Amino acid sequence: MKDVLVIGAGGVSSVAVHKMAKNPDLFGKITLASRRRFKCDAIAESVKQRFGVTIDVAEVDADDVPATSALIEKVKPNLLVNLALPYQDLNLMDACLNTGVDYLDTANYEPRDEARFHYGWQWDYQDRFKQAGLMALLGSGFDPGVTSVFAMYIKKHLLDTIRTLDILDCNGGDHGQHFATNFNPEINIREITAPARHWENGDWVETPALSTRQVFEFDQVGAKNMYLMYHEELESLAKFIPEMERARFWMTFGEQYLTHLRVLQNVGLTSIEPIMYEGREIVPLQFLKAVLPEPSTLGTTTKGKTNIGDIATGTKDGEEKTFYVYNVCDHEDAFEETGNQAVSYTTGVPAMIGAALMLNGTWKGEGVFNIEQFDPDPFMDMLNKHGLPWQVHELAEPLKF
Repeated sequence: MKDVLVIGAGGVSSVAVHKMAKNPDLFGKITLASRRRFKCDAIAESVKQRFGVTIDVAEVDADDVPATSALIEKVKPNLLVNLALPYQDLNLMDACLNTGVDYLDTANYEPRDEARFHYGWQWDYQDRFKQAGLMALLGSGFDPGVTSVFAMYIKKHLLDTIRTLDILDCNGGDHGQHFATNFNPEINIREITAPARHWENGDWVETPALSTRQVFEFDQVGAKNMYLMYHEELESLAKFIPEMERARFWMTFGEQYLTHLRVLQNVGLTSIEPIMYEGREIVPLQFLKAVLPEPSTLGTTTKGKTNIGDIATGTKDGEEKTFYVYNVCDHEDAFEETGNQAVSYTTGVPAMIGAALMLNGTWKGEGVFNIEQFDPDPFMDMLNKHGLPWQVHELAEPLKF
């Protein structure tokens, strides 16, 4: 067993730490750190009550590389699990390089002042991690993460080549709020309001945000409107499955959510451009985040299920086939186990699994790696064992849109 330092104390972190504590055969000492110590204390108390496991807590500003490096030197973990904000990825990677510790995250780096999702900033760390003999694993969440592993599982076992790939993310849950986001509001809204992009015939095709809609019947959820978006796993999957002619990402939204979002956009509250207010500079989206419900509080009221998966069309032994691999997760079941709703659960569990596979040496290497560069089978096996069972269906025909 090896020790782990988890940075960040939101819903995803809470799930990951609960699952780590629930599996003492996989993890040694667990330390949880965040800028707000009281949030770490609350998670630690929940872990103690649920599983009788004591975890250590600490306070650190993940933007402060020297402070984070000092904490790593004190804790001496074998792995740093970054479950903080995407803005902090590079700082935490720097701290790992300073201290000789492996690194894992669930979302790619994004600058604070630009809604731009791009792996290039982290891929540029390849030589530094390789020369240091360290491993960085990028995107060990659900999407990116599980959806990337699903694609590689399809490529390994079901299709010789993948011609088209569609990732479908449906949250069929209802939290009873007029408007709330199921993960960090600032990241969520920046992502949704950015232009949509998909990969087609060797290039990116850009369309206005939320301008392309389709209806899809999701198992155990029902028919939902889903919208074409850009999501970071498209970038890495286009790189690691070079024969793909087209790759798209779809996410469901209810009309009430979109109506609120349009109003907020129209009055400027989704802007990331600073403005002056009563003599001080504020960012409207950060203010909006402060007044919206905290995502980690939504678990008590959220009911329903998520359904997230991949539909891939390609050839097997010269014959065209289409396969659908997906997971269904129940919000209430997730809350009962960890005190968090399913959106946090579906990201926190894969973070735990990726960490376990790194710590036990199943996945190993020197440099910066995306999750789809490793054998999907052990990860897929652990999904079934740790609360995210998946299923495979062969479809009679490809998607018609």
